[in-house]
Amino acid sequence: MNWLVGLAGLWLWFGACSSVLRTLVVPRGSSGLVSWKNRRLLSAFRVVAHRSSNYYTRDRILLWVSSISIVTSLLMWLAMFFVAYACLLFATSNLGMAAAFREAGSSLFTLGFASDDRYTLTFIDFAAAATGPIVIGLLIGYLPTMYAAYQRREGEVGLLHARAGEPNWAPELLARHAMVSNTSKLDDLWPAWEEWAAQVGESHANFPILIHMRSARPLHSWLVSLLCVMDAAAMRLALNPSLPQGNMRLAIRQGVVCLRDLADVEGIPYDPDPSPETPSAVSLEDFLQECSMLQAVGYEIEREPAEAYQHFRGWRANYESIVYELAARIDAVPAPWSGPRRPPLPVISPGRPANRRPGEAIQTPREPERGETDDPGTREHWPK
Repeated sequence: MNWLVGLAGLWLWFGACSSVLRTLVVPRGSSGLVSWKNRRLLSAFRVVAHRSSNYYTRDRILLWVSSISIVTSLLMWLAMFFVAYACLLFATSNLGMAAAFREAGSSLFTLGFASDDRYTLTFIDFAAAATGPIVIGLLIGYLPTMYAAYQRREGEVGLLHARAGEPNWAPELLARHAMVSNTSKLDDLWPAWEEWAAQVGESHANFPILIHMRSARPLHSWLVSLLCVMDAAAMRLALNPSLPQGNMRLAIRQGVVCLRDLADVEGIPYDPDPSPETPSAVSLEDFLQECSMLQAVGYEIEREPAEAYQHFRGWRANYESIVYELAARIDAVPAPWSGPRRPPLPVISPGRPANRRPGEAIQTPREPERGETDDPGTREHWPK
């Protein structure tokens, strides 16, 4: 009996060590055990969040998932080591099971209250005393690295607020630049977001909990921002074929690489070589409508929108399915052209600040009508 308990303790000890090292030290993502635990935790939170049909309520509930995932990982590892050392002490000494658990807890958490139960402490006691601080120290060292990656991600997302509205949307990004005759500045976006996509792909594949870590503002989402930039590049390539294409193509390509890396982490299947004829969830009618809006605000279009749609659809085929599935899994803000949520949510369209001039009458703000969001700069619309 003692040997069986000892083997079980040894197996549990190796499993805990492997999980800690795989998650906090080896740069290849979380261990299978941590990933399984995080999926169960996320599922439990989503069951509660999905009872509401209001995005803001869901966002407030799901905001806690990432932090609780980190804390529960530490508790899970300490519990595994606690049971493992208790089993090893029971198998290698004359202690009963209750006394073995008492001494394992005293050693693991360096409390020392059980040190007088026996005249001599064994190697197992010393190993347990070292394990607790090591695991806690590794997690403390892990947090600054993870949050630094989070801050780098959110910096570029925040800069899109003024450029592309809230939530971010590609037609709004192009329209705002056209309205101030500043479309040439779009060229600054592509290299910045190519680098951003490379960093996010690397950091989020190594620390998968970042995929589900939400932005500080409810209408911000790293995934929707990436989709906005990629769609804007695809629209510009489709509508303006005479422009230099290198940086836009690289931004889309690096975005696709980033999304596929994260799809591998999340277990999302995708076609590595999709056909440009793949149907898009963005219909021709929607595309033509937004092209008309762009022309109305002064955006110059070279190619006929109906013809440009075929090119836009071909670019979007490379990333649309991955984005839609990821957006549903992380319950991203339901921006236009970002796919459906499960259960469905009303689409939130970005508002546009009023272009006020001196001498104009200032209208008194009205109360939001039924179906609109609490933020006067945004409006909710159920998709037709």
